[in-house]
Amino acid sequence: MPEKKGIQHQCSFCKRVIDVHDQYDMPIFDPNTGFAICKNCVREINRFLDEHDAAAAKSEKKAFADQLDEMLEKNKPHIIKQYLDEYIINQDHAKKVLSVAVYNHYKRMKYGYQNDDGTEIEKSNVIMLGPSGCGKTALLSHLSKLLDIPFAVTDASSLTEAGFVGADVEVAVRNLYYAADKDIEKAEHGIIYLDEFDKIARKSGANNSITADPGHEGVQQALLKMLEGSVVEFTARGQRKHPEAPTIKVDTRNVLFIVGGAFVGIEKIIAKRLQKASSIGFGAEVQGKDEQPKFDELIHQVRPEDLMEYGIIPEIIGRLPVICTLETLDEDALLRILTEPKNAPVKQYEKLLAMDGVKLVFEEDALRAVAQKAIERKTGARSLKGIIEDVMLDIMYEIPKSDAKRKVTITKECITAHEKPRVEEIA
Repeated sequence: MPEKKGIQHQCSFCKRVIDVHDQYDMPIFDPNTGFAICKNCVREINRFLDEHDAAAAKSEKKAFADQLDEMLEKNKPHIIKQYLDEYIINQDHAKKVLSVAVYNHYKRMKYGYQNDDGTEIEKSNVIMLGPSGCGKTALLSHLSKLLDIPFAVTDASSLTEAGFVGADVEVAVRNLYYAADKDIEKAEHGIIYLDEFDKIARKSGANNSITADPGHEGVQQALLKMLEGSVVEFTARGQRKHPEAPTIKVDTRNVLFIVGGAFVGIEKIIAKRLQKASSIGFGAEVQGKDEQPKFDELIHQVRPEDLMEYGIIPEIIGRLPVICTLETLDEDALLRILTEPKNAPVKQYEKLLAMDGVKLVFEEDALRAVAQKAIERKTGARSLKGIIEDVMLDIMYEIPKSDAKRKVTITKECITAHEKPRVEEIA
């Protein structure tokens, strides 16, 4: 009996006649036209595509590496600090820390591209601590305008661990991907700032909690791999991951992470630790209430163990080696913030009224009253504009009624007693 012949098809590429035993012998076949591609040709095409992708990636990396020299030249620490000085008053220590961290971030990238000796320079991720309204977010927002690399801010308090309602930690990387105009290569060398980081501290401090803590310890655990450097996968539109949704992969090995928060109450933990150290033994001095160290003195003495006591897990602290502290802003500093920076609130209102042909003058006492009010509210610099806005509302409403040239003077009483500003007509 003659042997039964199998199905045979000719490959449209290599023209060989293939015995087809299953779909994998001829992965692509159109019965209507007879167009077919055999498995050997599919493998060959795949190899060519892989080689092409590798070559394209290599040329992209080389192009980026060539740009790094120019970036390093433009972003030396003293140049970054000079730029920040134009917008941010005081906080010299924090400006230096951030300037050096950013410059080293560029240098680390350059070293990785140009050296293949097995030595890896570790990332110097930064943790920023400082009271509300002292300039943490302002520092970072101005820094982002200066840099040539993508920069994304994410609110850590909105993050929850996977499976709970809320945003997964991948959101931070997705924000960076969009900040890089959907360029993965650029995103992989960017900076991520996690604001309100203290809000994800363990509620139970250094002690483990047995109850579910979706917005706290679980988020810290989820952030661990990302901080260290891992491939983060997320969906383009932000929907939950499922087999149908196309995903984007970003490697965070070269992403610099800066985290910041007010860490309310950490000064008590620092004071307690310092007290223990200084009040042991017979020669120890007993401090009176007036001799207690102030917040600014304490915050600069923060150590990793204080952050652990506050509720940040030890593994996270190990991945945030640079601690950057900011001081409280006193009356004089707030006074300077009102008038000195390029985008000072007083300058903004002067320009707004100048467009209506009006000269705006703030008396020294009035500005001091604004600063005192901000200190009373305990909101730092962020409430300065709001206080001036309250005073200026009626004037900005009345001014456009007439085209006459006028001079508006804001006195101390306008701030403290809600008196109307002085308006005079000028020639």
